[in-house]
Amino acid sequence: MAKKLHTEVRQGQFAEAALGLVALYGLKGLSVARVAHRVGLVPSAVYRHFASKDELLDAIIDLIRDRLAQNVKKVSEECKDSLECLQRLLMLHAQLIRENQGILRIVFSEEIFSDNPRRKAAIHEIVKGYLKGVADMIRRGQNEGQIRRDLDPSTGSLLFLGLVQPAAILWQLSDGGIDVTRHAERAWRIFAEAIRAR
Repeated sequence: MAKKLHTEVRQGQFAEAALGLVALYGLKGLSVARVAHRVGLVPSAVYRHFASKDELLDAIIDLIRDRLAQNVKKVSEECKDSLECLQRLLMLHAQLIRENQGILRIVFSEEIFSDNPRRKAAIHEIVKGYLKGVADMIRRGQNEGQIRRDLDPSTGSLLFLGLVQPAAILWQLSDGGIDVTRHAERAWRIFAEAIRAR
């Protein structure tokens, strides 16, 4: 018998399993039965936590939001200066992409929100929250005298996101044929030089 786990832990397990299945099979390959099998339980166990595949998709989106927010929080608390924070966040972003191909399939899928404006708004909020975290780091760097003051933090945050997103798309299209981390490292050097205070 499977060990009985706390509701939030079990829901997290199911969301992780669902994300892994999306990485392997795409959204069409996601099913409650497959999630249950991946966790080693019967489908009725999943239905005790999620009423439908739609609710599982919402749980995946919550998982993505939490991971991005945790990365922003982690670097903000651990780094000594803003440029270091931004660099570490970029490397965590590249790692998240590399280790979770399902995230790209969710975020860039028209299918996931074509008939669901609520879900589209949720993904938009995730991206806005992430950009706000990056903009806050840029503002902090400007206040510390590390980052040039003529850089609009909102524009800087979009440029930052653009350091890894094109490589992420190419990585997904080529089934891992591009080194996202190496690209991020090279892009970071150009970006850091452009935003550094003189």
